[in-house]
Amino acid sequence: VGSVERYIAEAGLSGVDVVGSSMGARIVLELARRGLVGNVVALDPGGFWRGWERTFFKTTIGASGRLLRAIRPGLPALSRNAASRTALLAQLSARPWALDGETVATELEGLSTTPTFDALVRSLATGPEQSGPAAAGTGRVVIGWGRHDRLCLPRQAARAQAAFPGAELHWFDGSGHFPMWDTPEETVAVILDATR
Repeated sequence: VGSVERYIAEAGLSGVDVVGSSMGARIVLELARRGLVGNVVALDPGGFWRGWERTFFKTTIGASGRLLRAIRPGLPALSRNAASRTALLAQLSARPWALDGETVATELEGLSTTPTFDALVRSLATGPEQSGPAAAGTGRVVIGWGRHDRLCLPRQAARAQAAFPGAELHWFDGSGHFPMWDTPEETVAVILDATR
């Protein structure tokens, strides 16, 4: 968060509208808590795990990262096949078979080559729960959550809303962890509505 905060200050972007997904959603919520941004859209934010959910997150996404590194040479072909795409993305998408294979290949290549992936997962799983609320002067805060999110479980949405009591909660009924994959038109509409 510190590097994003410094960038906002150095670029003279105080009060800028921000959108984040997953870990990025946690970052934009923290920026709102610090009073550095305008309107905020946080899509399926990490950081609201408790108890066994932390172990579940760390174990499942960690195993996925290791698997992707192991099969990296085959990712382009696997991504183009609906059945293997479904197996690889069942935790992250409500409809992985319907996703564009080339987009999936690019996403999985990025995940499989991220050198800090394991450290990020450990830090997220063992770090403090995201706190709120948004600072005075922050614009609208919209927290979007996929009803079929199998990484940041839907029950965590209530915790996010409790931490940010002024936030609006938007449910993506047909989405998993990444609404921009599963419900792109609805995601764009939510973002545009929140940032106008």
